[in-house]
Amino acid sequence: MDFMRLLQSLEELLYELVSWLVFYPVTLWRTLRRPQQMMRYADVELGDTQEERYKDTLSPPLFLLLTLLFAHGLELALIAHRDDAMLPEMLRNDTNLLIFRAFLFSIFPLLMAVRLLGRTGAALDRETLKPPFYSQCYVAAPFAFGLSAGMNLARTGHQEMVAVGTAISLLSLLWYIIVEVRWFEHDLHVGRLAAVWLVLRTVAEATVLLLAATIIVAQALGVHG
Repeated sequence: MDFMRLLQSLEELLYELVSWLVFYPVTLWRTLRRPQQMMRYADVELGDTQEERYKDTLSPPLFLLLTLLFAHGLELALIAHRDDAMLPEMLRNDTNLLIFRAFLFSIFPLLMAVRLLGRTGAALDRETLKPPFYSQCYVAAPFAFGLSAGMNLARTGHQEMVAVGTAISLLSLLWYIIVEVRWFEHDLHVGRLAAVWLVLRTVAEATVLLLAATIIVAQALGVHG
């Protein structure tokens, strides 16, 4: 009986993993093509039962995590000799590094969600924070990939790649800001200038927190292990 349950669990796991080959590009295409619609979709799906949620896409946090995994794979392909000596010993493991990067980039959707709740006057708790956070994970994923890919291209050291990488990073940031401005305009019913200010302020705060978290972790773990 235990052996049959193990086989069933492996069968479900295999199907889930293989299905990502279909639903990841579907989720990515929909997010790039209609980001606002995908953010609304994330909210609506949370109202369904656990079994019915995100049946035709990936869940937002999983989408963000897989996107960072692909960005990490691109880094390994582009950077032949990564200088791991600059990392704490714990983060020299690819799995730990990926988890840490997922935590860092999750700061952006987290602060955006907190900002929305703060402006609407809604209570801040686990239940109220989850819908806007899930919505934000969808659009944070392409931004994270573009920023990571651009920075890794710039790190190759080739002059042409530095220019291309910088352009990709800036375009990813611009896309993210535009999407967020529209989101704040719609959800908070504020003007364009007010939305721009809220977005730029939140992006700046998230960047500061990201850098601070990186420094704190590096100091806590020890740069040289």
